[in-house]
Amino acid sequence: MAVLAVGRVTVYEPSGNYQLTIERLEPAGQGVLALAYAQLNERLRKEGLYAIHDHTPLVQYPRKVAVVTSPSGAVIHDIITTVRRRYPQLAITLFPAQVQGDAAAPDIVRQLQRVDQYGGFDAVIIGRGGGSLEDLWPFNEEAVARAIVAMHIPVISSVGHETDVTIADYAADYRAATPTAAAEYVTPVTAAEAGQNVTKLAQRLVRAQSAILARLRYRLDRARQSVVLTQPSRLYDGQMQKLDLLRSRLFRSFPAQLAQLRSRLNLAQSRLQRSGLAARISSNQVTVANLQRRLGAATRATVQQRRQRVAQLAAALDSLSPLRTLSRGYAYTTDARGMYYAPPTNTWWVRTSRFTLITGRWTRQSRR
Repeated sequence: MAVLAVGRVTVYEPSGNYQLTIERLEPAGQGVLALAYAQLNERLRKEGLYAIHDHTPLVQYPRKVAVVTSPSGAVIHDIITTVRRRYPQLAITLFPAQVQGDAAAPDIVRQLQRVDQYGGFDAVIIGRGGGSLEDLWPFNEEAVARAIVAMHIPVISSVGHETDVTIADYAADYRAATPTAAAEYVTPVTAAEAGQNVTKLAQRLVRAQSAILARLRYRLDRARQSVVLTQPSRLYDGQMQKLDLLRSRLFRSFPAQLAQLRSRLNLAQSRLQRSGLAARISSNQVTVANLQRRLGAATRATVQQRRQRVAQLAAALDSLSPLRTLSRGYAYTTDARGMYYAPPTNTWWVRTSRFTLITGRWTRQSRR
Protein backbone atom coordinates (compact mmCIF):
# COMPACT_ATOMS: atom_id res chain seq x y z
CA MET A 1 0.00 0.00 0.00
CA ALA A 2 1.08 3.58 -0.57
CA VAL A 3 1.71 5.61 2.56
CA LEU A 4 2.56 9.16 3.50
CA ALA A 5 5.59 9.24 5.84
CA VAL A 6 6.52 12.29 7.92
CA GLY A 7 9.90 12.38 9.66
CA ARG A 8 13.49 13.66 9.39
CA VAL A 9 16.47 12.83 7.19
CA THR A 10 19.77 11.92 8.85
CA VAL A 11 23.21 10.74 7.62
CA TYR A 12 24.90 7.58 8.84
CA GLU A 13 28.48 8.89 9.06
CA PRO A 14 30.47 5.61 8.91
CA SER A 15 29.01 4.73 5.51
CA GLY A 16 27.71 8.10 4.37
CA ASN A 17 24.19 6.73 3.74
CA TYR A 18 21.08 8.84 4.10
CA GLN A 19 18.27 7.45 6.24
CA LEU A 20 14.69 8.57 7.04
CA THR A 21 13.47 8.48 10.64
CA ILE A 22 9.65 8.28 10.40
CA GLU A 23 7.62 10.05 13.07
CA ARG A 24 4.11 9.66 11.56
CA LEU A 25 2.70 7.28 8.93
CA GLU A 26 -0.64 7.70 7.10
CA PRO A 27 -2.26 5.92 4.15
CA ALA A 28 -1.60 7.85 1.00
CA GLY A 29 -4.68 9.45 -0.56
CA GLN A 30 -6.77 8.94 2.62
CA GLY A 31 -6.37 10.95 5.79
CA VAL A 32 -6.29 9.64 9.30
CA LEU A 33 -9.73 11.07 10.08
CA ALA A 34 -11.27 9.49 6.99
CA LEU A 35 -9.83 6.12 7.92
CA ALA A 36 -10.98 6.46 11.54
CA TYR A 37 -14.46 7.46 10.31
CA ALA A 38 -14.70 4.39 8.08
CA GLN A 39 -13.50 2.03 10.78
CA LEU A 40 -15.85 3.43 13.47
CA ASN A 41 -18.80 3.46 11.07
CA GLU A 42 -18.25 -0.20 10.16
CA ARG A 43 -17.82 -1.26 13.78
CA LEU A 44 -20.98 0.48 14.97
CA ARG A 45 -22.94 -0.90 12.04
CA LYS A 46 -21.86 -4.47 12.81
CA GLU A 47 -22.72 -3.89 16.46
CA GLY A 48 -26.29 -3.02 15.43
CA LEU A 49 -26.21 0.40 17.06
CA TYR A 50 -27.88 2.10 14.12
CA ALA A 51 -30.91 -0.20 14.26
CA ILE A 52 -31.68 0.50 17.93
CA HIS A 53 -32.95 4.08 17.45
CA ASP A 54 -34.49 3.91 13.99
CA HIS A 55 -37.39 6.11 12.81
CA THR A 56 -39.26 6.64 16.06
CA PRO A 57 -42.62 8.19 15.07
CA LEU A 58 -42.83 11.96 15.39
CA VAL A 59 -45.69 13.68 17.18
CA GLN A 60 -48.16 15.14 14.70
CA TYR A 61 -48.95 18.14 16.88
CA PRO A 62 -45.78 18.80 18.99
CA ARG A 63 -45.68 21.21 21.90
CA LYS A 64 -41.97 21.45 22.83
CA VAL A 65 -38.83 20.76 20.82
CA ALA A 66 -35.20 20.90 22.04
CA VAL A 67 -32.30 22.09 19.85
CA VAL A 68 -28.67 21.21 20.64
CA THR A 69 -26.40 23.51 18.65
CA SER A 70 -24.28 26.65 18.88
CA PRO A 71 -26.26 29.71 20.01
CA SER A 72 -24.33 31.93 17.58
CA GLY A 73 -24.68 29.76 14.48
CA ALA A 74 -27.17 29.99 11.66
CA VAL A 75 -28.80 26.66 12.57
CA ILE A 76 -30.89 27.97 15.45
CA HIS A 77 -32.00 31.02 13.49
CA ASP A 78 -33.13 28.93 10.49
CA ILE A 79 -35.06 26.57 12.79
CA ILE A 80 -36.80 29.44 14.62
CA THR A 81 -37.76 31.11 11.32
CA THR A 82 -39.20 27.93 9.86
CA VAL A 83 -41.15 27.04 13.01
CA ARG A 84 -42.66 30.54 13.26
CA ARG A 85 -43.80 30.27 9.68
CA ARG A 86 -45.20 26.75 9.85
CA TYR A 87 -46.32 26.17 13.45
CA PRO A 88 -46.03 29.21 15.78
CA GLN A 89 -47.54 27.32 18.73
CA LEU A 90 -44.41 25.18 19.02
CA ALA A 91 -42.03 26.10 21.87
CA ILE A 92 -38.30 25.82 21.06
CA THR A 93 -35.73 25.34 23.85
CA LEU A 94 -32.05 25.88 23.00
CA PHE A 95 -29.40 23.81 24.76
CA PRO A 96 -26.19 25.63 23.77
CA ALA A 97 -23.22 23.42 22.96
CA GLN A 98 -19.84 23.69 21.29
CA VAL A 99 -19.96 22.16 17.82
CA GLN A 100 -16.27 22.40 16.90
CA GLY A 101 -13.02 21.61 18.66
CA ASP A 102 -11.74 19.02 21.10
CA ALA A 103 -14.26 19.94 23.80
CA ALA A 104 -17.25 19.81 21.43
CA ALA A 105 -18.06 16.08 21.67
CA PRO A 106 -18.25 15.97 25.53
CA ASP A 107 -20.33 19.15 25.50
CA ILE A 108 -22.79 17.70 22.96
CA VAL A 109 -23.14 14.51 25.02
CA ARG A 110 -23.76 16.55 28.17
CA GLN A 111 -26.48 18.65 26.52
CA LEU A 112 -28.23 15.56 25.13
CA GLN A 113 -28.30 14.07 28.60
CA ARG A 114 -29.79 17.31 29.96
CA VAL A 115 -32.56 17.14 27.36
CA ASP A 116 -33.39 13.59 28.44
CA GLN A 117 -33.32 14.56 32.12
CA TYR A 118 -35.62 17.57 31.69
CA GLY A 119 -38.17 15.52 29.75
CA GLY A 120 -41.38 16.83 28.25
CA PHE A 121 -39.90 17.33 24.78
CA ASP A 122 -41.49 15.79 21.70
CA ALA A 123 -38.23 15.73 19.70
CA VAL A 124 -34.64 17.03 19.68
CA ILE A 125 -32.66 18.56 16.80
CA ILE A 126 -28.87 18.26 16.84
CA GLY A 127 -26.69 19.93 14.24
CA ARG A 128 -24.36 22.63 12.94
CA GLY A 129 -23.44 24.32 9.68
CA GLY A 130 -21.10 23.07 6.98
CA GLY A 131 -17.35 22.69 7.23
CA SER A 132 -14.41 20.38 6.63
CA LEU A 133 -14.12 16.86 7.98
CA GLU A 134 -12.07 18.20 10.88
CA ASP A 135 -14.78 20.78 11.68
CA LEU A 136 -17.53 18.15 11.66
CA TRP A 137 -15.49 15.57 13.55
CA PRO A 138 -17.26 15.99 16.96
CA PHE A 139 -20.36 14.49 15.33
CA ASN A 140 -18.28 11.46 14.30
CA GLU A 141 -17.28 10.61 17.86
CA GLU A 142 -18.51 7.29 19.29
CA ALA A 143 -19.65 8.96 22.53
CA VAL A 144 -21.98 11.29 20.58
CA ALA A 145 -23.44 8.37 18.62
CA ARG A 146 -24.15 6.38 21.78
CA ALA A 147 -25.69 9.43 23.49
CA ILE A 148 -28.04 9.86 20.51
CA VAL A 149 -29.07 6.20 20.65
CA ALA A 150 -29.74 6.49 24.41
CA MET A 151 -32.33 9.27 23.88
CA HIS A 152 -35.96 8.45 24.71
CA ILE A 153 -37.41 10.86 22.14
CA PRO A 154 -36.97 11.12 18.36
CA VAL A 155 -33.64 12.64 17.28
CA ILE A 156 -33.20 14.64 14.06
CA SER A 157 -29.64 15.20 12.85
CA SER A 158 -28.79 18.21 10.68
CA VAL A 159 -24.99 18.34 10.41
CA GLY A 160 -23.17 20.08 7.57
CA HIS A 161 -24.42 20.29 4.01
CA GLU A 162 -26.42 17.73 2.12
CA THR A 163 -23.28 15.94 0.93
CA ASP A 164 -21.83 15.65 4.45
CA VAL A 165 -22.73 12.41 6.22
CA THR A 166 -21.61 11.87 9.82
CA ILE A 167 -21.89 9.10 12.37
CA ALA A 168 -24.56 11.17 14.12
CA ASP A 169 -26.70 11.02 10.96
CA TYR A 170 -26.64 7.21 11.05
CA ALA A 171 -27.44 7.04 14.79
CA ALA A 172 -30.35 9.52 14.66
CA ASP A 173 -33.94 8.68 13.74
CA TYR A 174 -34.05 11.19 10.89
CA ARG A 175 -31.39 12.99 8.86
CA ALA A 176 -32.16 16.46 7.57
CA ALA A 177 -30.11 18.02 4.80
CA THR A 178 -30.58 21.54 6.22
CA PRO A 179 -31.83 23.11 9.47
CA THR A 180 -34.97 24.17 7.61
CA ALA A 181 -35.67 20.54 6.71
CA ALA A 182 -35.11 19.59 10.35
CA ALA A 183 -37.70 22.15 11.45
CA GLU A 184 -40.13 20.75 8.87
CA TYR A 185 -39.59 17.26 10.28
CA VAL A 186 -40.74 18.33 13.76
CA THR A 187 -43.73 20.24 12.34
CA PRO A 188 -45.33 17.70 10.01
CA VAL A 189 -48.57 19.69 10.07
CA THR A 190 -48.63 23.46 9.62
CA ALA A 191 -50.88 25.75 11.62
CA ALA A 192 -53.10 26.27 8.57
CA GLU A 193 -53.39 22.54 8.00
CA ALA A 194 -54.13 22.02 11.69
CA GLY A 195 -56.90 24.61 11.51
CA GLN A 196 -58.34 22.91 8.44
CA ASN A 197 -58.21 19.55 10.19
CA VAL A 198 -60.01 20.98 13.20
CA THR A 199 -62.67 22.48 10.94
CA LYS A 200 -63.15 19.15 9.17
CA LEU A 201 -63.38 17.29 12.45
CA ALA A 202 -65.92 19.80 13.77
CA GLN A 203 -68.02 19.38 10.63
CA ARG A 204 -67.86 15.60 10.91
CA LEU A 205 -68.89 15.86 14.56
CA VAL A 206 -71.88 18.05 13.72
CA ARG A 207 -72.98 15.68 10.94
CA ALA A 208 -72.63 12.67 13.24
CA GLN A 209 -74.65 14.34 15.98
CA SER A 210 -77.32 15.36 13.51
CA ALA A 211 -77.60 11.80 12.23
CA ILE A 212 -77.89 10.44 15.78
CA LEU A 213 -80.58 12.98 16.66
CA ALA A 214 -82.49 12.15 13.47
CA ARG A 215 -82.47 8.41 14.31
CA LEU A 216 -83.62 9.07 17.88
CA ARG A 217 -86.37 11.41 16.67
CA TYR A 218 -87.58 8.78 14.21
CA ARG A 219 -87.72 6.12 16.93
CA LEU A 220 -89.61 8.53 19.20
CA ASP A 221 -92.20 9.24 16.51
CA ARG A 222 -92.66 5.52 15.91
CA ALA A 223 -93.11 4.96 19.62
CA ARG A 224 -95.71 7.69 19.88
CA GLN A 225 -97.72 6.10 17.09
CA SER A 226 -97.52 2.65 18.67
CA VAL A 227 -100.78 1.10 19.94
CA VAL A 228 -99.02 -0.10 23.08
CA LEU A 229 -98.57 3.44 24.36
CA THR A 230 -102.13 4.45 23.54
CA GLN A 231 -103.60 1.27 25.10
CA PRO A 232 -101.12 -0.14 27.69
CA SER A 233 -103.51 -2.98 28.67
CA ARG A 234 -102.98 -4.58 25.27
CA LEU A 235 -99.34 -5.10 26.12
CA TYR A 236 -100.30 -8.18 28.20
CA ASP A 237 -102.78 -9.73 25.77
CA GLY A 238 -100.20 -11.84 24.01
CA GLN A 239 -98.69 -13.05 27.28
CA MET A 240 -102.13 -14.00 28.65
CA GLN A 241 -102.90 -16.01 25.55
CA LYS A 242 -99.54 -17.78 25.84
CA LEU A 243 -100.25 -18.60 29.50
CA ASP A 244 -103.66 -20.09 28.66
CA LEU A 245 -102.12 -22.20 25.92
CA LEU A 246 -99.45 -23.59 28.26
CA ARG A 247 -102.05 -24.35 30.96
CA SER A 248 -104.23 -26.30 28.55
CA ARG A 249 -101.23 -28.25 27.26
CA LEU A 250 -100.29 -29.12 30.85
CA PHE A 251 -103.77 -30.42 31.69
CA ARG A 252 -103.83 -32.54 28.56
CA SER A 253 -100.37 -34.01 29.02
CA PHE A 254 -100.63 -34.91 32.73
CA PRO A 255 -103.27 -37.71 32.43
CA ALA A 256 -101.44 -39.17 29.48
CA GLN A 257 -98.15 -39.26 31.40
CA LEU A 258 -99.89 -40.85 34.42
CA ALA A 259 -101.43 -43.57 32.24
CA GLN A 260 -98.07 -44.28 30.67
CA LEU A 261 -96.42 -44.70 34.09
CA ARG A 262 -99.24 -47.02 35.26
CA SER A 263 -98.80 -49.17 32.16
CA ARG A 264 -95.08 -49.46 32.78
CA LEU A 265 -95.75 -50.52 36.41
CA ASN A 266 -98.19 -53.24 35.37
CA LEU A 267 -95.73 -54.54 32.82
CA ALA A 268 -92.96 -54.76 35.42
CA GLN A 269 -95.24 -56.63 37.87
CA SER A 270 -96.25 -59.19 35.25
CA ARG A 271 -92.62 -59.78 34.27
CA LEU A 272 -91.72 -60.24 37.95
CA GLN A 273 -94.43 -62.85 38.43
CA ARG A 274 -93.37 -64.79 35.36
CA SER A 275 -89.79 -64.96 36.53
CA GLY A 276 -90.77 -67.04 39.66
CA LEU A 277 -88.91 -64.82 42.04
CA ALA A 278 -90.91 -65.95 45.16
CA ALA A 279 -90.09 -69.65 44.57
CA ARG A 280 -86.43 -68.84 44.05
CA ILE A 281 -86.34 -66.86 47.28
CA SER A 282 -87.95 -69.72 49.25
CA SER A 283 -85.48 -72.25 47.83
CA ASN A 284 -82.54 -70.01 48.68
CA GLN A 285 -83.82 -69.61 52.25
CA VAL A 286 -83.87 -73.43 52.72
CA THR A 287 -80.34 -73.65 51.34
CA VAL A 288 -79.14 -70.94 53.72
CA ALA A 289 -80.70 -72.75 56.71
CA ASN A 290 -78.96 -76.03 55.78
CA LEU A 291 -75.63 -74.29 55.41
CA GLN A 292 -76.04 -72.64 58.82
CA ARG A 293 -76.69 -76.06 60.49
CA ARG A 294 -73.65 -77.58 58.78
CA LEU A 295 -71.52 -74.62 59.80
CA GLY A 296 -72.55 -74.99 63.47
CA ALA A 297 -71.76 -78.73 63.52
CA ALA A 298 -68.37 -78.21 61.88
CA THR A 299 -67.53 -75.43 64.32
CA ARG A 300 -68.38 -77.56 67.38
CA ALA A 301 -66.30 -80.50 66.05
CA THR A 302 -63.32 -78.27 65.41
CA VAL A 303 -63.51 -76.76 68.91
CA GLN A 304 -63.66 -80.26 70.49
CA GLN A 305 -60.59 -81.37 68.55
CA ARG A 306 -58.66 -78.25 69.63
CA ARG A 307 -59.58 -78.86 73.29
CA GLN A 308 -58.33 -82.46 73.17
CA ARG A 309 -55.07 -81.32 71.60
CA VAL A 310 -54.57 -78.67 74.30
CA ALA A 311 -55.17 -81.33 77.03
CA GLN A 312 -52.56 -83.63 75.49
CA LEU A 313 -49.97 -80.85 75.30
CA ALA A 314 -50.69 -79.81 78.90
CA ALA A 315 -50.15 -83.41 80.12
CA ALA A 316 -46.85 -83.69 78.23
CA LEU A 317 -45.70 -80.38 79.65
CA ASP A 318 -46.61 -81.42 83.18
CA SER A 319 -44.56 -84.63 82.87
CA LEU A 320 -41.50 -82.52 82.12
CA SER A 321 -42.14 -79.93 84.83
CA PRO A 322 -39.41 -79.45 87.53
CA LEU A 323 -42.15 -79.27 90.14
CA ARG A 324 -42.80 -82.98 89.76
CA THR A 325 -39.11 -83.64 90.62
CA LEU A 326 -39.35 -81.49 93.76
CA SER A 327 -42.48 -83.31 94.76
CA ARG A 328 -40.42 -86.51 95.02
CA GLY A 329 -38.18 -85.03 97.80
CA TYR A 330 -35.26 -83.36 96.06
CA ALA A 331 -33.78 -80.07 97.44
CA TYR A 332 -31.01 -77.48 96.86
CA THR A 333 -29.07 -76.68 100.09
CA THR A 334 -26.59 -73.86 100.93
CA ASP A 335 -25.03 -72.62 104.19
CA ALA A 336 -24.90 -69.09 105.61
CA ARG A 337 -21.65 -68.37 103.78
CA GLY A 338 -23.12 -69.00 100.36
CA MET A 339 -21.49 -72.42 100.01
CA TYR A 340 -23.14 -75.31 98.35
CA TYR A 341 -22.08 -78.95 98.60
CA ALA A 342 -20.30 -80.15 95.43
CA PRO A 343 -20.54 -83.87 94.86
CA PRO A 344 -17.47 -85.88 94.04
CA THR A 345 -16.73 -87.09 90.57
CA ASN A 346 -19.28 -89.44 89.03
CA THR A 347 -21.76 -88.61 91.79
CA TRP A 348 -25.37 -88.60 90.65
CA TRP A 349 -27.30 -85.34 91.20
CA VAL A 350 -30.45 -83.64 89.93
CA ARG A 351 -30.95 -79.83 89.38
CA THR A 352 -34.34 -78.23 89.30
CA SER A 353 -35.43 -74.68 88.80
CA ARG A 354 -35.19 -73.98 92.57
CA PHE A 355 -33.35 -76.84 94.33
CA THR A 356 -30.60 -79.34 93.53
CA LEU A 357 -29.96 -82.56 95.44
CA ILE A 358 -26.27 -83.31 95.60
CA THR A 359 -23.92 -85.50 97.69
CA GLY A 360 -20.27 -84.98 98.40
CA ARG A 361 -18.27 -82.08 99.83
CA TRP A 362 -19.00 -78.36 100.26
CA THR A 363 -17.33 -75.80 98.03
CA ARG A 364 -17.69 -71.98 97.49
CA GLN A 365 -19.55 -70.82 94.37
CA SER A 366 -20.28 -67.19 93.49
CA ARG A 367 -23.96 -66.43 93.08
CA ARG A 368 -25.27 -65.50 89.64
